[in-house]
Amino acid sequence: MQIKRFGVSLEEEMLHSLDKLVTDKQFPNRSQAIRHLIKSNLISEKIDQNKILAGAIVIVYDHHKRDVNNKLLNVQHDFHELILSSQHVHLAHDLCLETIAVKGKAQQLASLSDRIISIKGIKHGKLVMTDIE
Repeated sequence: MQIKRFGVSLEEEMLHSLDKLVTDKQFPNRSQAIRHLIKSNLISEKIDQNKILAGAIVIVYDHHKRDVNNKLLNVQHDFHELILSSQHVHLAHDLCLETIAVKGKAQQLASLSDRIISIKGIKHGKLVMTDIE
């Protein structure tokens, strides 16, 4: 991949915001921060266009809550064509973290994530999607 250089003109306040982003996110330079912002925008567009993406659903849940494991497995079986793998980690006696790797159309991934996160006993969940190109 060939790198092209170009100039960017920004208002002083926006430049300060960019520099704060570089510092806060520990980017090595402004160029890397700008690449990150552009890529994030492109992924958002692909989500809006319902393109095929990859992602991860990360959930934390109490495995002692009644039937949470069965409900979680049933939803995953209902969406088996989207799920690439899952990893289960024990955080504490009652608390588990699960990472579910997924690939499919953005709306399908969001639907799967919503179904999983809405299960009673799931304490927190989040879907992250990214480009596969």
